[in-house]
Amino acid sequence: MNVTVKYFASIRETIGLSSESVVTTAVTLAALRDQLIARGGAHAESLARGRSVRIALNQVMHDESTALVEGAEVAFFPPVTGG
Repeated sequence: MNVTVKYFASIRETIGLSSESVVTTAVTLAALRDQLIARGGAHAESLARGRSVRIALNQVMHDESTALVEGAEVAFFPPVTGG
């Protein structure tokens, strides 16, 4: 399936992209994250399992067990604090 992946804040800065089209066989957000981590380099660094990352599916925040759907927009965010 094809999905659009968007990156925000420090994740965008590390990867060097604001968005990209990704062809995937992933069925969940977790599997998509793992696929991106497997690319190595900046993707692995910014999306690593030890890092806190928030994920939105079609502009709604979800946990990683959420099912991925064809044509979805998936966004990765670092945690945000106010103050």
